[in-house]
Amino acid sequence: MNIKKLLKTSLRISFFFIFTFQSDYFENFLKLLNPPVNWLFPNEDIVVRVGTFLGNERRNYYGENPPDKLDIIWKIHLGSGITNLVSKGGERRWYGSGWTGQPLLIEEEGILYVIQGSYDHRLKKINALTGEIIWQYEFDDVIKGTGSIWLNKNSAEEENRVVIIQGSRLGNNNSLSSYFVPSLRAISYFTGEEIWRFNVKRTYSYSRDVDGSALILDDIIYIGLENGIFTVINPDPVFAETTNVYLQPEVMGEFNLYSDSDIVKHNGNLVTESSPSRIDNHIYITSGSGHVYGYNLDTDSIDWDFYIGSDIDGSPVVTEDNCLLIPIEKQYIRGRGGVFKLDPSKDPDQAVIWYLPTGDLIFHDWNGGVIGSCAVNDMYRSSTCPYLAAFIAIDGYLYVVKYMDVDLQAGDVLGPDNTTYYKSPELVFKEYIGGSISTPIIFQDRLIAAGYGGIYLYQFDENLDFVLLDWKEIPFESTPVVWDGRIYIGSRDGFLYCFGNTY
Repeated sequence: MNIKKLLKTSLRISFFFIFTFQSDYFENFLKLLNPPVNWLFPNEDIVVRVGTFLGNERRNYYGENPPDKLDIIWKIHLGSGITNLVSKGGERRWYGSGWTGQPLLIEEEGILYVIQGSYDHRLKKINALTGEIIWQYEFDDVIKGTGSIWLNKNSAEEENRVVIIQGSRLGNNNSLSSYFVPSLRAISYFTGEEIWRFNVKRTYSYSRDVDGSALILDDIIYIGLENGIFTVINPDPVFAETTNVYLQPEVMGEFNLYSDSDIVKHNGNLVTESSPSRIDNHIYITSGSGHVYGYNLDTDSIDWDFYIGSDIDGSPVVTEDNCLLIPIEKQYIRGRGGVFKLDPSKDPDQAVIWYLPTGDLIFHDWNGGVIGSCAVNDMYRSSTCPYLAAFIAIDGYLYVVKYMDVDLQAGDVLGPDNTTYYKSPELVFKEYIGGSISTPIIFQDRLIAAGYGGIYLYQFDENLDFVLLDWKEIPFESTPVVWDGRIYIGSRDGFLYCFGNTY
């Protein structure tokens, strides 16, 4: 806690006891302290700008005011760390940050801070203006995914009123058979100290990591874990219990994101890496078992299941017309990967609006399709601009489509099963930028796309003519975020970059 906050808190507590029964005096005193006031544990100076992967519960917000240049304002060394890939030959050293790795943005007393997980095993709080590292918290393994910020308004301790819910890989000293694998943790935003750690239990899945970003609704966590379980957690440490000498939060519900037949079909790849999204009273999540599931908040049950069969890593993104954009990897399927638009208000066998297949290409560990998530311009578009979706495929191409429109002249396309035909959307822009598993971000007239071939900054007009404004040849897996003329993104070269205009 800084001196200003300490003085405010001390004064408020003192005057509370002096003037408890003299309400007029107390009310006038509170008015002096920059209302609105939470007199006992103030955090009125905290504004969460981007508090989860892709910004909100619909996964369609990426910040504000993108730049028109990619000048390097600053870069800081994130470092590197060892992780154990048992199925691929043992230990590897990874540098910087990876998938999904999107920075979180939070404003504290008018100063913007970046929350970044990295491959050196550390979660970091960074001054967004200068690149100064404020604190670091060390996990047991590399951090791949994006965290989520929870505002705990009921906390009895000021330092725990803003909490980061962050996952990591399972830990270099752990194995799939370990008793306790705490790869999901709650960290104080103010101090960088641990609040609790959650055991990701063993299942038929071959992973106990946590890559997904939590959806937090009414002080409840909804998250898909890589053990293949959709888990509902009460994050309040008041209800936590000590397990294996560590405080562990209360589990409120667990739901398998796979069927018995999936265990055999996928040979243990039941991994859920995506971040859930919400439409009204349903939460939707994709699974490595090949399903898109819908969880009913009213009945506390999974009541919608669209089966595809492929591995699905990207997160479901909600469109303006309350549909879902679902990226499909080329794995366990006969056809090509690509992107589905699904209407979850319909029965699963009637839910497909369109499908856009992408090219097959062997690249690293992938054979094609789309690994990252889709971006939509819903939060930024002008009234004269169509509804757009953008995504980058393993085939190296950046695609932009009108997601509300079906291309009637293009003809039907084969789906992932290589048997069923679907309509396809109108493609408005396609350009080769190199293979990528990052998610692009799109604004009113800007599009930012990153991949192994670099980061690309495009401008487009109402005629949907795209022009490349700038490009930097730096390798990226992570997803960028924007605020006030600056782009923040972690790279596989070991650094976190701040790009923008230097003039």
